[in-house]
Amino acid sequence: MFGLFGKTKAVKVRAVSDSRRFGVAAQSLKELIRKACDFLKVPVGGAHVCLSSDGTLVTEGLFGTLPEHCELVLLSRGQSWKGGELRLKLNENTLDQLVEAVSSLLSDPLSPQRHKLLRDMQRTLEDTSERETRDQDQDWFTGLDTRFKTKSSYMRFNCESRIRSYMKEVTNASRTIEKAQSRAEFEKTLQCLGHMLKTARYQGSRLCTAEGWFTCQGSFDEALCPSLHSINPYSSRENRVIFSTWNLDHRIEKKRSVIPALLECHQNRTSADINLTYFYSLLFTTDNLKLVHIACHKKGAHNLQCDAKKVYKRTVQTGKQQRGKKRRLR
Repeated sequence: MFGLFGKTKAVKVRAVSDSRRFGVAAQSLKELIRKACDFLKVPVGGAHVCLSSDGTLVTEGLFGTLPEHCELVLLSRGQSWKGGELRLKLNENTLDQLVEAVSSLLSDPLSPQRHKLLRDMQRTLEDTSERETRDQDQDWFTGLDTRFKTKSSYMRFNCESRIRSYMKEVTNASRTIEKAQSRAEFEKTLQCLGHMLKTARYQGSRLCTAEGWFTCQGSFDEALCPSLHSINPYSSRENRVIFSTWNLDHRIEKKRSVIPALLECHQNRTSADINLTYFYSLLFTTDNLKLVHIACHKKGAHNLQCDAKKVYKRTVQTGKQQRGKKRRLR
C-alpha cells in the first residue's frame, strides 16, 4: 500500500533438495539471488533461480513481472529443475478426499508438532470465505451481534470502529488545552476532521484481496514483512478471531507525535491556518498506517515526527509564519 520503498518484490524461495521455503524481499534479481544464497548457504557464483511451477529461468526482465509471494527455486551451478514435483492439482473430489484424510489422521495419537501441522492444513482446506451470509456460515458468526447478516458488514463495522476510536482520542485531547480561544479553535478542527471522516465513510475501504486475504506490511521501520504473514478472516471463525489480534500501526505515532503536534499548532494559530488534510492523512489513512501481524507490531517509540513544513497551510508558511516567530514542534 505504500509507495515509499520502491518496487520491492516479496517472493518465497526454496532449494532443490529442501521443501522449506524462505521469504525474501528484493528490488532486483541480483539482490534476490544474493539473499537467497545467504539463506540457503549456496555459493553465489553460478547461482540462478527458476519458477517452481514449470522450471522457467527467471531473468532480470521476468523478475519485474513476478506476482507477489510466488515460489522460486534456487539452483547452484549445474543443477536443474523440471518444475511441479510437489504440486497437487486438486478437483472438488480429490479436495474432499484430502480433507477427509486429514480429519482421520487428527483422530489418531500424534505429536504436538504433527497435530499442529495437520490442523493448520485442515483449517486451510476447509475455507468458507465464499459463504457470505449468516445463513450460509452460521459458525463464522458465533458470538457476534445478530444485527450482522453478512461477513462484509461485520468487517466494515470493525474497520470503522477502529477509525472512530482514533477520532475519539483526538477529541479527548481537547481537555488538555487551557486557553479558551485555543480550545475553541481546536473544536473547529474537530468538526472539520469529523466531516472529512463522514465524507470518506470512515475510511471503510478494504485492504484485502478480492478473496479476502490480508497481508502483513511489516513493522513501521521495514518495507515488507520478513515472515510474509497473511490471513483470510473470512475463511473461518478461528481466523476471524486471530485476525482481531492484528493491528493498524501509525508509523508517525498518534499519541507521541501526531496529536501533540496538532495541539501545539493551535497555540498561536487558528484552525483555518492548519493543514488539516496533512493531519487527517497521518491519523486515518494508509499514508501513515500499516496493517501488521501482532508479532510485527513494535510497541517501542518510533522516534518519527511530523513534517514541520506541512503542518500549516502554504499561505501561512509563506506569509504569517515568516513574519512571526517560528515554533519548533517537539
